[in-house]
Amino acid sequence: MSLIAGSYEHFIWGYKLKSPKDVQNLDLTPLFSFPSHLSTIKCADVSGSVAVSGGSDDTIKIYDLSTCSEIGSLHESATINSLAFYTPPSLSFPLNLISAADDGSVSLYYADPFVHLKTVKVHKKGVNSLSIHPTGGLALSVGQDKCLAMVDLERGRRIFYNSLGKEASIVKFNETGKTFYMVMDEKVSVYESEDARIVSEFNNAKRVLCAASGEGGILFTGGEDRNITAWDTKSGKVAHRIDDAHSARVKGIVVLSNNDEEYPYLVASASSDGNIRVWDVRMKSNPLAMANTKSRLTCLAGSSIKYGKFCFKRKRRRSSGVLFD
Repeated sequence: MSLIAGSYEHFIWGYKLKSPKDVQNLDLTPLFSFPSHLSTIKCADVSGSVAVSGGSDDTIKIYDLSTCSEIGSLHESATINSLAFYTPPSLSFPLNLISAADDGSVSLYYADPFVHLKTVKVHKKGVNSLSIHPTGGLALSVGQDKCLAMVDLERGRRIFYNSLGKEASIVKFNETGKTFYMVMDEKVSVYESEDARIVSEFNNAKRVLCAASGEGGILFTGGEDRNITAWDTKSGKVAHRIDDAHSARVKGIVVLSNNDEEYPYLVASASSDGNIRVWDVRMKSNPLAMANTKSRLTCLAGSSIKYGKFCFKRKRRRSSGVLFD
């Protein structure tokens, strides 16, 4: 299990979560930390041994977690607000990378190796968040233009664009792709992917800044209330909550339990207080592991996929859902 976090101070932080037989003795082992960007890091994503971060310096940085090193850069024309890998279920490395920028564009890349395919103008203003459907065929995005958009990733064009009436900060498919959720300030709405029918709506006490889907219809949120809340998306009610998980606002949540039968209840969080913490969501007491970066963290990404060494120039392979294949 690996985690990376970005900060206002331009630093990227990498950690490996060691899983001993006793889950009560988990340990966050540092992999690396260095000033990878020239300005604030806004977003990150991880898949297997490869990780990426995007910043206000209009740059995407690429990292090999197996060697704890930066291996390349991708340059765009605006601040990178959101990044997402597409990794087919049968593979342990990503095939595609999608980025969303502050000029309203979405850029499509091969990740095997990293090659730019196309940049699509999707929103009239900056893109706040994007999410790739598990099939890899399409993506949803929300922007500062108060609109929701859908992009056909196989053809590289926008196929849907609709006004929401209010700016959404987060959009995300769940792990199956059957539903997706959107965040607007304190409000979270869950929709059926097939017809955009509302499944449930719920309101947090304060503004939601990050969210992550868990198994069994659970959605974890964090934000200005400093709590980690697990919502039952079917009923819209709180399943459980970790109060005062951090001393400052929660800026990132990662569910580490997907496809992990050994420890199926692990969730990691990052905060502006500089701490990364790992929790057993069934317990409302102390974190199982913690690392203090002494930085103002802005984002958190992680992966439970076991990995070997990442090959930057691996021969491209075919797979369903691959962009422009």
